[in-house]
Amino acid sequence: MSAVQFAKDADGIVTLTLDMPGRSMNVLNDELTQPFAEAIGKIESDPSIKGVIVTSGKKEFLAGADIEKVYAVTDPQVAFDMAEAFKSFLRRLEKCGRPVVAALNGTALGGGLELALGCHYRIAIDDAKAKFGFPEVKLGLLPGGGGTQRLPRIMGIQNSLPLLLEGKELRAPEAKNAGIVNELVNTREELLARAKAWCQANPKPVQPWDDPKFRWPGGDSRHPAVVQMLAIAPSMASAKTYGNYPAVTNIQSCVFEGGVVDFDTGCRVESRYFANCVVSQVAKNMIGTLWFQLNAINKGKSRPTHKDVQVPRAQDAQERPESSDKSTVRKLGILGAGMMGAGIAYVSAKVGIEVVLLDTTQENADKGKGYSAGLLDKDVKKGRMLPADKQAFLDRIKATTKFEDLAGCDLVIEAVFEDRGIKADVTKKAEAVLGPNAVFASNTSTLPITGLAEASVRPKNFIGLHFFSPVDKMPLVEIIKGKKTGAETLARGFDYVQQIKKTPIVVNDSRGFYTSRCFATYPMEGLTLLAEGQHPRAIEMAGLQAGMPVGPLAVQDEVSLSLSLHIIEQTRKDFAAEGRSVPEHPGTAVIEKMCKELNRPGKKAGKGFYEYPSGPGQKILWPELTRHFPLKEQLPQQELIARLMFAQANEAAKCYAEGVVETVADTNIGSIFGWGFAPFQGGALQFINAYGLEKFVKRGKELAKKYGERFKPAAILVKMAKEGKKFE
Repeated sequence: MSAVQFAKDADGIVTLTLDMPGRSMNVLNDELTQPFAEAIGKIESDPSIKGVIVTSGKKEFLAGADIEKVYAVTDPQVAFDMAEAFKSFLRRLEKCGRPVVAALNGTALGGGLELALGCHYRIAIDDAKAKFGFPEVKLGLLPGGGGTQRLPRIMGIQNSLPLLLEGKELRAPEAKNAGIVNELVNTREELLARAKAWCQANPKPVQPWDDPKFRWPGGDSRHPAVVQMLAIAPSMASAKTYGNYPAVTNIQSCVFEGGVVDFDTGCRVESRYFANCVVSQVAKNMIGTLWFQLNAINKGKSRPTHKDVQVPRAQDAQERPESSDKSTVRKLGILGAGMMGAGIAYVSAKVGIEVVLLDTTQENADKGKGYSAGLLDKDVKKGRMLPADKQAFLDRIKATTKFEDLAGCDLVIEAVFEDRGIKADVTKKAEAVLGPNAVFASNTSTLPITGLAEASVRPKNFIGLHFFSPVDKMPLVEIIKGKKTGAETLARGFDYVQQIKKTPIVVNDSRGFYTSRCFATYPMEGLTLLAEGQHPRAIEMAGLQAGMPVGPLAVQDEVSLSLSLHIIEQTRKDFAAEGRSVPEHPGTAVIEKMCKELNRPGKKAGKGFYEYPSGPGQKILWPELTRHFPLKEQLPQQELIARLMFAQANEAAKCYAEGVVETVADTNIGSIFGWGFAPFQGGALQFINAYGLEKFVKRGKELAKKYGERFKPAAILVKMAKEGKKFE
């Protein structure tokens, strides 16, 4: 069966239905484009055809390019030819002399939206789930099918740049307001009827850019207002990306250059920049991790299979179908209504889960529920939610001090202070009222789950679910298996994380687990540089230039120096109890000095490495830092960047070698989503791959000789370098 079905009605209107066999979604590859080009040939040669409707036989319209095909390209000429071939048949479509309507029955992203923009008119079903946009930049690419040329000519240069540079996806009403979609309808029947009616009413349409009288909305690249904007846009983009994302620069170049040449020349310009992106290391890094590896995780690669798991049936058989391998949390208990507990309550109630939010006082519990109310008020104010829906949302959260209210919970998550005694106490009180199949999870970020599970009467039902702050924004949850955690418990934890629309990674139990252990190397190396006399501003800039979201000193302030000190002291106690001493990091002395001597415990107290004047987002480096940590000979900036990146990547390799993380995908995605490891590098292990194992080992040894054993390359790296292997 052809991927493009050709149907001509009695009125001479042809409907091209995109419906690739054996796929749940249409993608742009030869299987689709070849029959599409053949269909265009039929249209061009048949004068009885009066109009064309392009729609989809799938749930969505068209997702975009076949990423596997793009990822495999290493020759820029091949990438250029690929883009030119797609553009060629889009040009044939829009210049075929008949009206062409895109009948968008669902999502149209990337190449899918480029196809739609190549039609004379676009009608979409007003479906809340449908999305329209150009997300290519998120994979280190740019639209290669004319997107950087058609979009600015439709909505203006200034309005189009944010969509292209940020990869923002619009809902149907937003797409209509932007001019990307011309009309909205409610049903598929109405969609096709309106598309046919438009064809009949507009027998000789011409694309705006093919009209000799065409004028750019808001002016072309030479218009004074656009010139002024383009004069500052690159520097604004560079201030965010530090030159680490070539696609951002290339998109701006496509739009600017396209604004001073004719449409077809602009399209060729775009093809050249597209080819440059496709073969870049950044695109290979981002596609490999943020597409292939992320998709593998989301499809349950790390979840125990149904052969290993027998998910307990709900008491009401209708709640959990017997045929389903996936479990569903209906009622969730949360112990601790602080920032983490309140955030977990919000994301859980958002997907319809009944939540019991418990704290030591009713005031604290109510305050935790108020966190959700505050977020919902913003949605109501922006028109994203009705007041009645807000109340229904809040009714799903019960703020309480009574452990009895936890009865009937499928899952309880403990999010109390990082203290073994407190955690043990609430574990026992909660388990006393839970059913035999309920799962108990700890949100600890550092304390080993196996040790915490000793307070449980059923350690096989005990697991770690490590959320990241702020929970409503951070996409990752780290699932930690204790030594006695059962496969069924792991599967149910995995299912819950996906139920609340987060990305799960699975790790084995150890101190600091994976993300906390590796993340700590970043601020700690920054503190070490400070102690060595490097300028605090240079340290912060090195972090940002490396691609991290925040400088190491700023992130330490946000985490809280006092909390880090508490964890250090707790670790010392734990090691002492085992008759061992803690290997002290050189950055530890800085934390102790800041907390104990200088009384600057971090952002929460309004004073740390930074000062926090009144006003949101206001912060300045504490002017006295260089007095307490005197400046010495300054290292080259690249040396600072190398130390910050190697510290993280080397620790991630150790975690992988030790089995703390079991897959390369979990290691890479965990580093990006968990602590913000530079996304353009593709994650901590991909950073090593791209650097080259042999080169990484050599550089690591040099850093170890200069700055300490923490840079000594992990044994697995030395072995892989000798064998010529890489992480796969």
